[in-house]
Amino acid sequence: MESDTAMTVGTVAAGRIGLRVLRLLHAFDVKLHYMDRHRLPTAVEKELNLTYHSTLESLTKVCDVVTLNCTLHPETEHMVNEKPLKNFKRGAYIINTARGKLCDRDAIVAALKSGQLAGYAGDVWFPQPAPADHPWRTMPHHGMTPHISCTSLTAQTRYAAGTHEILECYFEGRPIRDEYLIVQGGKLAGVGAHSYSDGNATKGSEEAAKFKVA
Repeated sequence: MESDTAMTVGTVAAGRIGLRVLRLLHAFDVKLHYMDRHRLPTAVEKELNLTYHSTLESLTKVCDVVTLNCTLHPETEHMVNEKPLKNFKRGAYIINTARGKLCDRDAIVAALKSGQLAGYAGDVWFPQPAPADHPWRTMPHHGMTPHISCTSLTAQTRYAAGTHEILECYFEGRPIRDEYLIVQGGKLAGVGAHSYSDGNATKGSEEAAKFKVA
């Protein structure tokens, strides 16, 4: 049972990764909130004692820690910028292990310097690799690391197995599972239709050319 002094932790998106985060946190003495375009089943909300939010503003007003677990697409590009940051609880923390461009780079720096945010941590940058002068390298109260999610042996095994299955389905003329589909026939399909919106969210990636290996 959570205590009255428990911290409030909220996830932006509760898909495969976001829901896993909530399940892991359920074992701790925290209050759990989530925001997603697709609400979780009532049974799951009751099991994990979750509070649902339909907007980012509603979620961030009550959370001490906000963890970003959503995909990058036009609807989520720079979703955490100067205006939404003003609605965060002062002294809140952001954990971003999803995509660097979910956050406005300079707005995060300013919020940390002003104290609106107490800390920002993650392993994702925009662009990647990050230029040597990227301000997230030197901003206060950060816990930034290189992007390492795909480098573990278990991740590589999973990727290899998925690629193998997709190729087998393609060459044998069998349908590809929805969880492996992003685009089909030029349109979003499968998990892609569930999680993404149409458009381009890669503008600015040319900045990666500034990166130089020491």
